[in-house]
Amino acid sequence: MIVKQLTELLDKHADSSLHIMLPSGEFVPDHFHVTEVGRVQKTFIDCGGTRREVISCLLQAWTAHDVEHRLVAGKLSKILKLADKVLGSSDLLVEVEYGVEVASHYMLMDIEVTPKGLLFVLAGKKTDCLAPDKCGVGQGCC
Repeated sequence: MIVKQLTELLDKHADSSLHIMLPSGEFVPDHFHVTEVGRVQKTFIDCGGTRREVISCLLQAWTAHDVEHRLVAGKLSKILKLADKVLGSSDLLVEVEYGVEVASHYMLMDIEVTPKGLLFVLAGKKTDCLAPDKCGVGQGCC
């Protein structure tokens, strides 16, 4: 999902509560905060020598001891709109960073409209060889 789609959905359901489901099926506690909205740019060389760049919008979710806190869709939309200047584009893929002891990055794959609010469905990110034809995967990469 890209920032533009996310913002449109949040605006359409501005009073809805937000829920985040991790790939394991567990849920981030409902009293989470979105503490950061950032543009993450990764420029790298793959194992075949090709220069690559990946740019995304990263939402950092964090939980504190204030269990009464609830973020609604309209508030998150306002936060995203404040971040427009930093993001530079509404076409960036959205990722979510969350973790209690170790932070992990997840892809925002879908948002389901449910009777309880908006459900953010996350998927794990995986590593992969980007140049199997050049580095000889199967014969020992890199």
